[in-house]
Amino acid sequence: MAGLAATLGAGAMTNSISEIEGCPVIFVIGSNTTEAHPVISYSMKRAVKKGALLIVVDPRKIELTRWATRHFQHNVGSDIALLNAVMREIIKNGHHDTEFIENCTEGFEELKRTVEEYTPEKAAEICGLRPDEIRELALMLGTAEKAGLFYTLGITEHITGTDNVKTCANLQMLLGNVGVESAGVNPLRGQNNVQGACDMGVLPDVYTGYQKASDPAVRKKFEEAWGMEGLPDTDGTKIPAMFDGILNGDVKALYLIGENVVMSEPNQTHTIEALKELGFLIVQDIFMNETAEYADVVLPAACFAEKDGTFTNTERRVQRIRKAVEPPGEARDDWWIIKELSARMGRSMEYGSPVDIWDEIRGLTPSMKGITYERIKDDGLQWPCCGDEDPGTAYLYCGGKFPMGRAKFCPAQWKPPAEVPDDEYPFILTTGRRLWHYHTGTQTRRSAGFEEKFPEELIEINNEDADRLDINNGDYVMAVSRRGKVKVKVWVTDRVLPGVCFMSFHFHEACSNVLTNDVFDPVAGTAEYKACAIKIVKDGQEARGDGR
Repeated sequence: MAGLAATLGAGAMTNSISEIEGCPVIFVIGSNTTEAHPVISYSMKRAVKKGALLIVVDPRKIELTRWATRHFQHNVGSDIALLNAVMREIIKNGHHDTEFIENCTEGFEELKRTVEEYTPEKAAEICGLRPDEIRELALMLGTAEKAGLFYTLGITEHITGTDNVKTCANLQMLLGNVGVESAGVNPLRGQNNVQGACDMGVLPDVYTGYQKASDPAVRKKFEEAWGMEGLPDTDGTKIPAMFDGILNGDVKALYLIGENVVMSEPNQTHTIEALKELGFLIVQDIFMNETAEYADVVLPAACFAEKDGTFTNTERRVQRIRKAVEPPGEARDDWWIIKELSARMGRSMEYGSPVDIWDEIRGLTPSMKGITYERIKDDGLQWPCCGDEDPGTAYLYCGGKFPMGRAKFCPAQWKPPAEVPDDEYPFILTTGRRLWHYHTGTQTRRSAGFEEKFPEELIEINNEDADRLDINNGDYVMAVSRRGKVKVKVWVTDRVLPGVCFMSFHFHEACSNVLTNDVFDPVAGTAEYKACAIKIVKDGQEARGDGR
């Protein structure tokens, strides 16, 4: 999708957080917003209090569903089938925005042909909703003045994650909900400054501002700025290929900065096996963690409150951070450590401060040229901000104007998860976050208050399944997949459907990534954390052949 694809591929919101309260309809799919993005969920709740309709599509009864006009509790991994059926009904009933489609897009006829086969009856068999519920969802979206779509890892962490994102964009383009205020396609970023990291070129195929490494003009610009020749014209290696490369001998060393891969990567056994085989591992982090235990060298880094610089949030807003305290012991800024390593390897980097680095970034990055430290000393600016007088961009593609002309519909076919329940592993496990803990627990597990609120991992099991397995709330069970097993306490609840279980990966004592499947989206390289097959074994019992 010209323009739109680049933005969504970068994970950036097309619109702003402040616009949420002005959305007449808020469509949340694959996002446990109240637990993973609580600040943004407050905006959604305020919008509901003002009269907005809130639609939640999620396999679980998340806290946000208490505020929802409608909750459509579909099957894990069925998003494309559901959304294709919704688009079919929107087109059938003439609720699509023909003016926007004709003037601003291309590929509509191909989309129409693709979604035609997804009747509500066919989609219902896949997604678990009734045909009339699918028609209801289509009517709610199709007759809305406009709607903002919000998603997170429930959309992306599948082997079809890229197609899931494109399908969300297809829906919003079909309805003309792109390029207008309080609408758009809005992925909510999961960790602090993950947007900024991507903006700075940590993706394996781009430089800053998503300038493609395959573009000769881009490479020439960076070569001249850095006084060098021969920057590679091929994509770098994604995380899955890094670990496979270790085991097949292609990768000899790994340098991890703020990445606790033992906890965060799928199939923990595979990750640990790779780290044990690795020739040289450097870990740069603020605490010793599960990954640092395998490191040859640990470099102590400064945390957010101990350094100056910038963070970029989920709405593309570049913000100043300022040092509040000095870093302890030998901890140093990440940029300083990298600069010193480079110097010892024969390449001098003449940076004296974060300001020097930022000035180089904006000089090489057109979308950030107008963002200076002086201009962001208070509230920050949203990219693109291309000049000194540019106020920044609250929402992208205003009036349906896309950088490369027309936006392109990219229809996709539904595919099931790579691993589905069977007689031996009859449950599907989906994973996510808990409100009281953050990512791999490196920080929050060190907080006594958070530990008191949520001291251990729980596996959510439906009441019907618990009755059949003779399991009670608070019992310990063994959750077993084809890759490993963990002992975990049971939470008997109707938050999940029968046949579905849920866990997080915050707790090393019972980490869901011992169980998850290391299969990946072929485009993005994102793992299918949201779907793997498991069986539940009652503590002290042997599993029968069917895992029941």
